[in-house]
Amino acid sequence: MSAPDFSVSGQHVLISGGAGGIGTALAKAFRGAGANVTLCDVKPPTVDEGFDFEYLDVRDTAAVEALAAKVKKLDVLIHCAGKLVRHEEHKPDVFMDIVNIHLGGNLRLATAFRPQLAATRGCLINIGSMYSYFGASRIPAYASAKTAIIGLTRSLAVAYAEDGIRVNAIAPGWIRTEISRGGREDSVFNDAVMQRLPTKRWSEPEELAGTAVFLASPAAKLINGVTIPVDGGYVAS
Repeated sequence: MSAPDFSVSGQHVLISGGAGGIGTALAKAFRGAGANVTLCDVKPPTVDEGFDFEYLDVRDTAAVEALAAKVKKLDVLIHCAGKLVRHEEHKPDVFMDIVNIHLGGNLRLATAFRPQLAATRGCLINIGSMYSYFGASRIPAYASAKTAIIGLTRSLAVAYAEDGIRVNAIAPGWIRTEISRGGREDSVFNDAVMQRLPTKRWSEPEELAGTAVFLASPAAKLINGVTIPVDGGYVAS
């Protein structure tokens, strides 16, 4: 029996929300593994890492479709774009905007790039959260959208199976990024997380990368429709 094939060398990868945090960490990992990576975001990276970059607001259907028309080949699509607004998400307009970015943007990208992924029998990797599993009183829109990502992942996995496209998600734990700064700096919240978290530390974005690269590799060819917590054991504790 031959060894499992974990290679993603030569694959073409597109990452939304790639200008920082988790998106950039994933981009570096895929490039380091030999893939060709394009980032898209509403702002360029603060540090030029040499990636191809496309401006994209995932709330804009026409813009997503225009970008898809430019991309001739794609093996891996990762929807990492997102934001949260603490203490503001109970306002209906803010709530709907957050859901639109995380959930609507996910569907727009998946729909627009389905032909390219079908041509390569590629994969879609969605980004969930610990809030895919737990409620969040301060950020209900973010938590609702991330919960829905699990359902969308399952639904697209079933829908796209006829094209040979696999659809999975990663649910990051407590990751040290700009979006998590408010939680890290809130001593009450931070203490509650650390009491439950077996690792007793905020993780780095790079620690998610191995799971994403694995999901894109031939070794994961039977993994479809699942969400994998990469959380230092938080869900289990």
